[in-house]
Amino acid sequence: MFKVAICNRGAAAARLVRTIREMGCKSIVLCSEADQDLPYVKKADEFAVIGPPPPKDSYLNQEAVIQAALAAKAEALHPGWGFLAENAAFARKAADNHLIFIGPSPKFLEIMGHKVSARDEMVKLGLPVAPSTGELSGTISEMAETAAQIGFPLLIKPAGGGGGIGMTPAESREKLEKALETAQNLAQRSFGSASLYAERLLTNPRHVEFQIVADRLGTCVHLGERDCSVQRRRQKILEEAGAPNLAPAEVAAMAAKAAEVMARIGYDSLGTVETLYSPETGFSFLEVNPRLQVEHGVTEEIAGLDLVEAQLTAARGESVGDLLKRAQANAPGGHALEARIYAEDSLRFFPSPGRLSVFRPPKAQKGRVRVETGYAEGSTVTPFYDPMMAQVIVHGQDRQEAIALMEEALAAFEIAGVKSNVSFLRLMLRSPKYLEGAVNVSLAEELVKSPEYKADLEAL
Repeated sequence: MFKVAICNRGAAAARLVRTIREMGCKSIVLCSEADQDLPYVKKADEFAVIGPPPPKDSYLNQEAVIQAALAAKAEALHPGWGFLAENAAFARKAADNHLIFIGPSPKFLEIMGHKVSARDEMVKLGLPVAPSTGELSGTISEMAETAAQIGFPLLIKPAGGGGGIGMTPAESREKLEKALETAQNLAQRSFGSASLYAERLLTNPRHVEFQIVADRLGTCVHLGERDCSVQRRRQKILEEAGAPNLAPAEVAAMAAKAAEVMARIGYDSLGTVETLYSPETGFSFLEVNPRLQVEHGVTEEIAGLDLVEAQLTAARGESVGDLLKRAQANAPGGHALEARIYAEDSLRFFPSPGRLSVFRPPKAQKGRVRVETGYAEGSTVTPFYDPMMAQVIVHGQDRQEAIALMEEALAAFEIAGVKSNVSFLRLMLRSPKYLEGAVNVSLAEELVKSPEYKADLEAL
């Protein structure tokens, strides 16, 4: 039986275990010492501890991951969506050890996993981009001089990795060197690479991304757009499909262009083309994430396609055509939302690790409410990793129904032992601008800074 080694954790690993089982395959979870008692580890067919809690000693330890997969006689290795998912050297090492890497071919990870290379490639192929530097080099002072040449405000970003981790704004030259140091440290710790680049920080744009599905036999299509504009500190927290209040023709044209460009380069797996949008500039290419995104579930809900199944199918060299045809025939349409549930307080948004004395997600309702989580009551949220505990995904006939479903689901989510951002998310859903679909990347900050925010939190 086809066996897949999973090198990731939390909701991502739990999600992969489920689909791998549904496909009639076997799974082995490769986990750190800190995660070995989490519920999804026991739900897998097998598990193996690969190292101590720090990511560099476990989830980012390429040799430990490869050796554990080989010892388990796995045929494939799934990096999830994070850690080593965009690491070309790791993908090549997997192939050298006769393991199928579930993701794109290494050459695409080399291009797309490095954000500067990806931007250069997309410019050549005709996608619009915002002003940016190449990869920054030299001392912090020398990097600052280079970055300052494109003007302020700036956003300093890791050249490798993704998920909003390490992105650091700099509003002026005086703040630039500190921003570079912060971003460099976060990039090294999170992705094993300290390389950075800088891009012009647009004022209150929208973050709109396009889901690409491709295989190694020439298929390359898009499954529409997601709006991921509601963010805290560059981290997505509330996503939806499709994007509200955008001209359908403009969105469709950008989606078609994104799929066309990915097809022209021969892309052969699932990925996401991310853009920023403003009424003044239209769409500007941001980056390609050559992997699945945390928010892929909202696309699944409206497209009727299991994207993990499509990803595994493509990685095995098979056609995704039948999956796409079946999804097209049965696509439910409508509108979907995802809320990311974090162990953090809703005032200062600091992580709140601890034991989950109460953890009772809303009840799943097929086609309406879905919860992805790697935790259960009694689990411990450790300080070693991102504090996301779960994603709540809802699907309604339209946006209004989806918002009502999400509000109901979040109100039913019981958590104790750690603080959570559930109250913040509920207030976000009630925000007049959000309800109108007038979303942008500053909307969450506006809510938190409003005079009534603290009182409104306490009233929930």
